[in-house]
Amino acid sequence: MDYHLYQVHWWVPRQGKTCLVIIDMQNYFQDLALPIIPNIQKLLALFRERKWPVVFTAHTHRNLEKDGGLLAQWWGQASMEVFQPGRWEHRIIEDLAPGKGEKVIDSKTRYSAFYKTELEDHLHSLGVTDLVITGVMTNYCCETTARDGFNRDFRIFFVADATATDDPLLHQATLCNLASGFATIYTTEEMMEILGKG
Repeated sequence: MDYHLYQVHWWVPRQGKTCLVIIDMQNYFQDLALPIIPNIQKLLALFRERKWPVVFTAHTHRNLEKDGGLLAQWWGQASMEVFQPGRWEHRIIEDLAPGKGEKVIDSKTRYSAFYKTELEDHLHSLGVTDLVITGVMTNYCCETTARDGFNRDFRIFFVADATATDDPLLHQATLCNLASGFATIYTTEEMMEILGKG
């Protein structure tokens, strides 16, 4: 599947209104995430150089009885226990450690980073209208956050080779779905070129 065939809009992120969102790049997903770390690092370095906003999310469960919901039922409570604060699996991968002043959303308990978190209010407080989505997993948290962001009137830019999942077919399916109705899809190289012109 070629997502280019489904792309409706080739929008460009707006200078001064764009935030880099790095979703769930936690040690638990390290093996899956390794191939995309260099691409996220490139984008992160550019955003830091330009002093543009960056937000990290960390999937977190402080009390599975209260915050696990259907997600815990779907995957099993034992699978969700690794996302408790203090565990190695919960920490953000060291190569992408958040910098001083960079927001970390650690109240994320569902696929969407917007669900019962402060993310939307934080973005509005910064005047952000455009989101560059990176991280894991493409077809779960990244896609759901992208769709949810679109429904909240954020323009979504989804980075094809800075997102990852465990099935190439599901990765491509997400890119096609998002391209057709929710997001502009770019590669890291394309995004760097576009943002670098600002």
